Amino acid sequence: MDYKDRLTSIQNRIAQACGRSGRRPEEVTVVAVTKYIGIQETRALLATGIQDLGENRIQVALPKVKEIKDSARWHFIGSLQTNKVKDVLPHFHLIHSLDRLSLAKEMQKQAEKLDCTASCLIQVNISGEQTKSGLAPDEVPSFLKEIAGMDRVQVQGLMTMAPITDDPEEARPVFRGLRELRDQLRPEYPDISHLSMGMSGDFEVAVEEGATLVRLGSVLVKP
Repeated sequence: MDYKDRLTSIQNRIAQACGRSGRRPEEVTVVAVTKYIGIQETRALLATGIQDLGENRIQVALPKVKEIKDSARWHFIGSLQTNKVKDVLPHFHLIHSLDRLSLAKEMQKQAEKLDCTASCLIQVNISGEQTKSGLAPDEVPSFLKEIAGMDRVQVQGLMTMAPITDDPEEARPVFRGLRELRDQLRPEYPDISHLSMGMSGDFEVAVEEGATLVRLGSVLVKP
C-alpha cells in the first residue's frame, strides 16, 4: 500500500480546490480515518507525514492509541455515548460530535476529574436527514448559550455530514450552509473557526466551501 502516493494525490486535489476558491492549502488538514487498518498500517501512514488520525469507535481505537501514543493527533469522529467520554478524553485531541446537552455535561464532569479541556466541534444536521445526528442549525445559538458556563468544554468549530450521493455537487449546499452558520456565530464566538466536513467522495467541494478538516478514509487508506 503506497500511502505516500495517495497522500500526494490528495494534497494536489486539495491545492487545486483551494486555488479555485481563493484559499491556501495550509488552511486544510487531512484527518486520516484509520478504522479500516491495523497498527502496522497506521504506523506506515504516519511515516508519510500525516499527523491527524480519526477513529469512530473507542473499542477499536484504544489499542492503536495506546500503541502509537503521542505520535499522532487523534480525532474522535463518531457518535459519542456519554458513558464513553471518560475513555475518550484522555487520548483524543478533538471530538467532532458534540450533539446534545447531556454529552456536554458529561464532558465537563470528566474534564474536571482529569484536569483537562474537552476540545470539541458541534455536530450540525444541515441536511435535515432523520438518519443523521446533530443539532438543527437554528438550535446551535441557544445550545452555545446553554453550555457557556462549562469552562472545560471548548467549542472550536462545527461538523456536518452530507448526504451520500454519486454527485459531489449535491453536497455543496450542505457545506455552504455549515460555513454560513459558522460565519454568523463567529462575531459572538470567535473561537468557533473549524469546519469539519467532506469525506472521500466530496472533499474537494467541501474545501471549496471552506472546510478546515476533511475526514478521509477509503480514498487514502482502504485497500
